[in-house]
Amino acid sequence: MTLTPLPALTDNYIWMLHDGHQALVVDPGEAAPVRAALQAQSLQLVAILVTHHHADHTAGIQALKEATGAVVWGPALESIGGVDHLLEDGADCLALGYRFQVMHIPGHTAGHIAYYTAPDDGSPPLLFCGDTLFSAGCGRLFEGTPQQMLGSLLRLAALPANTRVCCTHEYTLSNLRFARAVEPDNSTLAEYEVRCLSRRAGGLPTLPSSIGHKPFFTQPSDAYCHSRRTP
Repeated sequence: MTLTPLPALTDNYIWMLHDGHQALVVDPGEAAPVRAALQAQSLQLVAILVTHHHADHTAGIQALKEATGAVVWGPALESIGGVDHLLEDGADCLALGYRFQVMHIPGHTAGHIAYYTAPDDGSPPLLFCGDTLFSAGCGRLFEGTPQQMLGSLLRLAALPANTRVCCTHEYTLSNLRFARAVEPDNSTLAEYEVRCLSRRAGGLPTLPSSIGHKPFFTQPSDAYCHSRRTP
């Protein structure tokens, strides 16, 4: 399987997973980047996974569904047009040969979900976590409380360390600026910032990250739940 972040809008990523023939995408905030990738690689879109209702994660759903017939999976606790299968905490989502475990992770929005899978082929687990967990930060609290977000982050932190974290915004550098203000003497954090700056200078994404990569607090804290995650 090939995992690719498709840049979209200003700083979004639409994650695409494909086997060379069929593909799924996560949180398509616009249709054009997905159409272009499908055409360039001669792929058939078969599934769309959605983590939450914000327009920068859902605006491309209807156009892609009409063009490809893809099946759409999304959170049961949020109203999102075009969703075929409503998912609650603990449910399974079957797409592209993967069994994704659905996790309700409120905080950014009330009904936000994540998709987690541990492939049978021995490759690292995958986590599509929308706007809850970012590299070096977490999502803004639009509908939840700091306590809910902290609970969600602790739940994600309990996943295997090698889990690839596929979040949906390129916020790493802005999050690192905040994190370094909180912990100015953290040398590991400073080294990570240098690596991320180099990747961005080369036109590369800083993602995916991993659950085991923790250059700051060993456990999520209230300070990070209150972080500004925009530049």
